[in-house]
Formats: sequence, structure tokens, C-alpha cells
Amino acid sequence: MLIGLLAGLVGLALGTFGVLAYRVSEKQRQILDVGSDEVSLPAGAAEVLAVVGRAFVVVDAVDGVVRASPAAYAYGLVRGHTVVHKELLDMTAGVRRDGVILEKQLELPRGPLGQGTIIVQVRAAVLGEEYILLLADDRTEITRTEEIRNDFVANVSHELKTPVGAISLLAEALESSADDELAVRRFAKRMHKESGRLAALVQDIIELSRLQGASVTQQGGPVDVNAVIAEAVDRSQLPAESKNISIVVGGRAEGTVFGDQDLLVTALRNLIDNAIRYSPPNTRVGIGVRTKDGLVSISVTDQGEGLSAEDQERVFERFYRVDSARSRHTGGTGLGLSIVKHVASNHGGEVTLWSQPGHGSTFTLRLPEMEGQETAELLPPAPEAVYGPPELANAESPEKRVPSAPGAKKRGASA
Repeated sequence: MLIGLLAGLVGLALGTFGVLAYRVSEKQRQILDVGSDEVSLPAGAAEVLAVVGRAFVVVDAVDGVVRASPAAYAYGLVRGHTVVHKELLDMTAGVRRDGVILEKQLELPRGPLGQGTIIVQVRAAVLGEEYILLLADDRTEITRTEEIRNDFVANVSHELKTPVGAISLLAEALESSADDELAVRRFAKRMHKESGRLAALVQDIIELSRLQGASVTQQGGPVDVNAVIAEAVDRSQLPAESKNISIVVGGRAEGTVFGDQDLLVTALRNLIDNAIRYSPPNTRVGIGVRTKDGLVSISVTDQGEGLSAEDQERVFERFYRVDSARSRHTGGTGLGLSIVKHVASNHGGEVTLWSQPGHGSTFTLRLPEMEGQETAELLPPAPEAVYGPPELANAESPEKRVPSAPGAKKRGASA
């Protein structure tokens, strides 16, 4: 019994000593960690970094992350205690080697998967005796805006240059052929065409600028959608007749929408002109109208070549063209669909697209009906109206070939 009692006392003593040693070790480790985190940083550095307003990362001599802001994790610059991107590690190595401040603009993957990127302005500098500080500023939106502005200037300059140069050459030819009546008429006709193209481009630029500052809420009123369609079709008759294309209107909107009639006519005319421009001669452009669930849908269907999935994602961007060479030949400015998108947005609606290569395209403008209007007497369905060459009156309607607006929406059309 004496031996057993002594063994128990020895075991208890050893256990107690082990627990005490473990607690002392933990306390010493915590003290060392706190000391190394705060004592090594220059005085006031932590406070300044907390209010600097930019994502920051502090790395040690072996590029381990000592401290990082939440924004650095959100941007995907840091994962755990590791700097993700090699470009950032190259900058820290350069600062550590040369002792100079480095600043670069980098386009980095936003995550481990997908094609998303982020553009950051990164500044790397020495912090204290052993740390390197990385300051990162997200410039993705600013860079995108600058690219749009540069594209705008470049495209406008290019588009203006073509008709202005053509008018100049035609004027010289006209001057040298003053005695030839046929030549004068031919050159004058060409000059009229080029001046019309120039006027259309300038008008689109003015229209887009006006839309960005327009307030439909303050300036709008009740608008008859049927009158908008009739006026837009009337304005598109000349380009349609030049290609022997019929414009077919089916359906009728019973209610009204709240908005600006001139802007809505401009938007619909752009959709119709776009359909005419990319449809082959001797075909039809279909316009379908329907009202459902408080929305008025106006669908414009062409019989063109259709759009690929990539083109559908970008077709509403300013100056984006599926085929720039063809657009210049057809007189497109690249601003029409952007104007349509702005008009739809300003009226609380949307514009959607359904398209398949080889099967044409359907653009659908959807607008909310005006609330509080009296229920109109239901009228019988309006007969199909055909505008254009009579020989196309019995041809197959595009509406029968391409899905209508609700079907297009179900197929995943994107605004």
C-alpha cells in the first residue's frame, strides 16, 4: 500500500507540473506573438493603415502576411496568410532588393475560377526594418470608364472622317463636272447620302447625351403606344423601300404608358432601322404588340443572320458592332441599341433580345402600363398592317418563324 500511495503522489505531481508547464508555455507564446506584431511595426503605422481608405497587405521577410485589410481579402489579393498573385510577390522582392518604392497598375484574376478580373493600382514600399507594405486601389470601374471614353472619341473621329472625306471628294468632282448634268446629279445624290449619314451620327450622339440627363418622371405624360408604332414605322419607310422590305405590324396596345413620346419613337425607330439594315432585300420586318400582366411588349423581328451568344452579351454597348466593316457599309453608327437601352431604362422598362445564328433576331421593348387609367373598351384584334411593296403581302410573316416576346424571355434573353 505504501508503494502504491507513493506512486500515486508521484503521478499527481508530474501531471500538475505538466499542466503548469503547458500554461506557462502558452502565455509566453502569446506574449511573443503580440510583441512581434506590434513592437516591430513603426509607431503609429497600425493606426494610419486603419484609416488609409485603401486595401493594404503587410508581409514579412519571407512574404508571409502579417496583417491585411478586409478589402485585400475581398479583392482576392490574400488568401489565409498567403499573397495570392505572383505579380505582387515580384513587387515585394524588388522593393526588398533595391529599397525603392514601386508602383504598378495590374490586371489580376478576381478568383481561382472564372474569367473575372480586377484592375488595381498597387504601391509597394518598405515599412519598418523588415516589413513590406502593399497598398492597392481598385481602379476597375475608372479604367472601364476611360476605355469607353477613348473608344467613344476614336469611333466618333473615325465615323466623322469617312462621310466628311467623301463629301469633300464629291464636292471636288462636282466642281470639275459642272457642265455634265448627269454627273452633277449623280454626285449630288452621293453627297446627299453621305451628308445624311453624317447627320445621323451627329443626331445619335446628341440623342444619347440628352438621354443621360433626361427626366421622364418630370417631363413625361400619357403616351399612346399605337401612335408611337405608327410614327416610328412611317419614319422607317424610306430605308425599307430602298431594300424592297415590307414592315408588318400585328396586334394593338389597349392601354397607355407614361413617358416621353419622342423618346419612345426614337427607340422604336432605332430597332426598326436596325432590323431593316441587317435583313436581306425582298424580306419582311415584323412588329408584334401585346399587353399582358401590366406590361406592353413591342417586338421587332428581322430575317437577318442572327447573333452569336458573345455578340448578344455586348450588342447594347456603345459603339459595339458585330461587323464593323458591314456596319460602315450599311451606315450604322453603333449607338442605336445603346439609345434603346437608355430609353427603356428611363421609362422603367427593359429591352431584351432573342437570337440564333441563321434564324434572325427579335428585340423586345417592354414598358409598364400607366397606372390609374380607365379600362378601355375592348376592341377586336387589329388586322395585320403591311407597309411596303405589295408583292410581299402574301409572304410568310416573320412572327410565325421567330418566337414572340414572352417566349424569347423564357429562352433566357438578356437585357
